[in-house]
Amino acid sequence: MPTWSALSPGCHTHQEELQHSRRVSRVPLSGSSQLFPGSPQTPSEMTSFGCWGLPTALLALICCSGSGEKTFEVHMWPERLVVKPTESWEVNCSTSCTQPEKGGLETTLKKTLLESERQWQRYLISNISEDTVLYCHYTCAGKQLSSKLSVVVYQPPEQVVLKLQPTWVAVGSSFTIECRAPTVEPLESLTLTLLRGNKTLHSKTFEGTAAVPQEATATFNGTADREDGQHNFSCLAKLDLRSRGGGIFHWVSEPQGLEIYVPPQDTDMIIIITVVSVLLLLFVTAVLLCFAFGQHWRQKRTGTYGVRAAWKRLPRAFRAQSA
Repeated sequence: MPTWSALSPGCHTHQEELQHSRRVSRVPLSGSSQLFPGSPQTPSEMTSFGCWGLPTALLALICCSGSGEKTFEVHMWPERLVVKPTESWEVNCSTSCTQPEKGGLETTLKKTLLESERQWQRYLISNISEDTVLYCHYTCAGKQLSSKLSVVVYQPPEQVVLKLQPTWVAVGSSFTIECRAPTVEPLESLTLTLLRGNKTLHSKTFEGTAAVPQEATATFNGTADREDGQHNFSCLAKLDLRSRGGGIFHWVSEPQGLEIYVPPQDTDMIIIITVVSVLLLLFVTAVLLCFAFGQHWRQKRTGTYGVRAAWKRLPRAFRAQSA
């Protein structure tokens, strides 16, 4: 067993003082051969008290200093809530205090207490129509703590509509793709993406907040090529509510296609014009040949050309003026 001096310098000093006191008590007094009686406590008992009494008292003071104020926690489940309009949801309100004095749930919405125990309560929140905050509170040992639950109301688009203008387009001509998603909330969490097959043509993210659900629109102007007729066009609406405690919701429009045709090129037009010109020339030539053969046949039958005879029948004055 270690000596007291090894444990604490203070103990060693106290032991020396005790030994000194003991030596003094053994000095004989005049007129008496008997030693003066010492302290009623033994040296070991005095040493034990001197070394451990003060640390024990300090430890008890530290441990018991906060006993008058108990620490506890208040929790709510779920921690965040994302719902559609007019939905109902169950929430739990609990505390770590074993003997709470009182507790409850504060909200402007309609609440119904479904079940209750000393340390927890379960409520039904009905007809949630707008963003709000629920507060759960408990009082323990005269101290009150609370926890809050944020409620976010979202409105998904009733439908995602895709429109192509025109649907029959020539290669190299322009066309327009329009996507509409009506009644969306919150609008700043919405992204509309226009797709050709799996390829993204255009993506639009909305900013700002609105008091009521609004319609979102995204437009893309493109130039038609041959490959556009081989793919379908669609619109993807994505509502990202992860920052508000929810998830990611997707809606896709009905796919639509473009009718692509190749217009006649310049060489084809030249060929067409050339063919028409040749046919017209052949027609004129045939008419002239018919006229010539007709005059020749008339000359053989009457001895004169029809044109010359007609010229001679004209009045002399008109012939002189023409000459």
